[in-house]
Amino acid sequence: MNMKKKLSIFTALAVFQAFAVGSVNAQSAPQGDTASVNTANVESVEVLKQEQPIAEREVKTESNNKSINTPSSEAKETETSTGNEATLKTDSEKPALDGGETTTNEAGTKPVVQEETPEKVETPATPAQIEQPSIDGTSPAAGGNLTLYMNSNKMEQDGKTYLAGQPMAVKNGVSYVAIRALVDRVGYGVKYDNKTKETIIISGDDELRFKTNSKDYTVNGETRTMKGPAYQQKSTFMVPLTSITQALNITYKVNQSAKTVVLNLNTKPAASFTISQKEIFAGDQVDYVTSNSSPNGMDIVDERWTGRQDSFDQAGTYTISYEVQDSNGQWSDPYSVTIEVLSPNLPPVAMFATDKEEYKMGEKITYTDQSTDDENNIDKAVWENNSLAFFEPGPKTVTLTVTDNHGATNTYSKVITITNETLYSFTDFNLLFTPVGQKFTFNGGEVTTMEKVPYTYMDEPSLLIRSNSPETVNTEGIVYKESSSGQTRFMIHHVNNTGKRVKMYVIATNNNPNPAVFEQQNMGFAGPTPYATVAGKLSIDKWFKSIQTGADQKKEYLQPGESKLILTELNKTPMKEGQVISLYSDAYSDYSLDYNVILVEENKDPFEALPLLPVLDRDGVHNRGTYPNATRIIKYDEHVGIKPARLPLGDNSSDPNLVGTDPMAYTDASNAGNFGVLYKITLTNVAPRTLISFNPRGGKYSGVALVNNQLVSIAEGNVAVANSSEQSVLYRTGSIGESVTILFSAAPGSNLPVNLLFTPLPSEK
Repeated sequence: MNMKKKLSIFTALAVFQAFAVGSVNAQSAPQGDTASVNTANVESVEVLKQEQPIAEREVKTESNNKSINTPSSEAKETETSTGNEATLKTDSEKPALDGGETTTNEAGTKPVVQEETPEKVETPATPAQIEQPSIDGTSPAAGGNLTLYMNSNKMEQDGKTYLAGQPMAVKNGVSYVAIRALVDRVGYGVKYDNKTKETIIISGDDELRFKTNSKDYTVNGETRTMKGPAYQQKSTFMVPLTSITQALNITYKVNQSAKTVVLNLNTKPAASFTISQKEIFAGDQVDYVTSNSSPNGMDIVDERWTGRQDSFDQAGTYTISYEVQDSNGQWSDPYSVTIEVLSPNLPPVAMFATDKEEYKMGEKITYTDQSTDDENNIDKAVWENNSLAFFEPGPKTVTLTVTDNHGATNTYSKVITITNETLYSFTDFNLLFTPVGQKFTFNGGEVTTMEKVPYTYMDEPSLLIRSNSPETVNTEGIVYKESSSGQTRFMIHHVNNTGKRVKMYVIATNNNPNPAVFEQQNMGFAGPTPYATVAGKLSIDKWFKSIQTGADQKKEYLQPGESKLILTELNKTPMKEGQVISLYSDAYSDYSLDYNVILVEENKDPFEALPLLPVLDRDGVHNRGTYPNATRIIKYDEHVGIKPARLPLGDNSSDPNLVGTDPMAYTDASNAGNFGVLYKITLTNVAPRTLISFNPRGGKYSGVALVNNQLVSIAEGNVAVANSSEQSVLYRTGSIGESVTILFSAAPGSNLPVNLLFTPLPSEK
């Protein structure tokens, strides 16, 4: 049988299969073998012509391909991205969306080189046609970058030339490509949904759906609009190029001189790893945490390491590399990390000395910490039984445990001997030697017998806005509202009991016809925290430090009718259920401003919420109110310290409560305990060798005071002065009389009244 007859029989068979099954794989190319025909049980499908690979020297262009230009070394390239559905002339690069549901890839026939040109097979234009999957159900793997030629069906990839079913074309300003040719080269799957009449592209978890003659397409179920509709051109399905590049995050370069578009097809898997330890020591086990992925959703089937060791025997610098391989056989680029392996950590050495080996009862013991660390980095030292003196005879074991920054510890103990002799009594020793900021116990009942210092005071103008009731807030609302001008002090202390995450705000509104200035002079804010005494002490501590440094000064300018947030430290962090915030701040405004202190859910806009919020009632236990004259000046020129004496504060007797109003309840208010009042105390004539200490009378107290401009804790650390039988040391005068100044304000969360005690010191032995 001659060749012409053979081709006629083949053509007849191909046409018969196309009409019997509804699918044909066909491509007309200048040279090559005949493409295989695959059958599938479908009702109607779209045929997309499969491109054929040919050698560069074998390309023969037809009339519509005569304008192909080969790239030159001088051609100007433009980096383009997945942007607008338009002619490829832009030089911008944008990321595109990905993600979706996984769909099995389908693929076309493998490229072959033809030796004879088959007769053309006529295929119906309706319904829309798409090439059916090959028998093995796989798609050609995408290789390197893919070069498309404008106005041509020529494509190049990995040194091979392919022909698409139709040339890349510009239609109404939109660049179109043959969908099957593109996705086969990129390595994506393609199929047809008979029910919805949609052509589907599948890339890993991403799914794109197109319809003939429609501008709409979907990406993972999300409808998008192309600049031009998809269409059929001689049985080839054409879509805007950027609809695919944008959806699948493919970047490309446009070379206008060479008339090419180069798609960047990075299909390598990616590998990385981290090491859990912040520091690695020789001999330690190294914990590697790997991460890998494939841009095409391929499985990772292998990995290899260079330089990895489960532990390193020697200190030094090491480089470790990690690579992975996907199921297509591609290896990732190596991911390398250089680590510094340190010499093994040596634990610290705990050591201390005492100035003597044997002491009398009530004799002061001096401890000198002599602990060392090879990196000079001891994080923590914990003493046991290191009393300043012992008041019972016998051997006493003192222990010191030190911990370095790596968590290694070491302990040292020493035994000292206490004799039967007494140097100081327990009371005298504490009066003489308890350090400033620490507390000691005594007979608190003696305090009420002490003479009161008969002080008088003057008021300094300052309006106190005390927002402290309801202290525990159960619902959103306005916890305080007031108007003020001039010098104003804010004291805000509340607990969140709403069951939600909330924020507190202070909103200032200028209802004047003139612009106003709000000047924050200082700030003491603490929280959120579950502990009221901690928040109260820390807010006073920060307030006094701010008064000393002036670091928190700021101004806000409010135009007529304008509202702004002020004291914004308050609303930086949401309050969880049960948490407390505490704020102290002095401010000044040149015009009267309206203030609203509110509590709302953390995501609500405070300005939008304010008009809808209720005014919350007092809780009947805690205090709120607006009080004038909130700074008290106490100056006492007579001798103190010659005999035991006390100066009461917050007792509503020697120190009367401030009287004001509750503007929300339209009633008078009395500032019980005088919380929020700043006391400026000057004692001009304190006797030599006088102990000044702090003694709570209303219950547990934790706070600070400024003594001669030095911040002193009451008491140090997280220790509170627990009751009236404890006192905390504030100051001791020396061998001559002194003038002493004390700034004090009651810490929120603590209890009033309190006493300042003045006690003559016993003679030293």
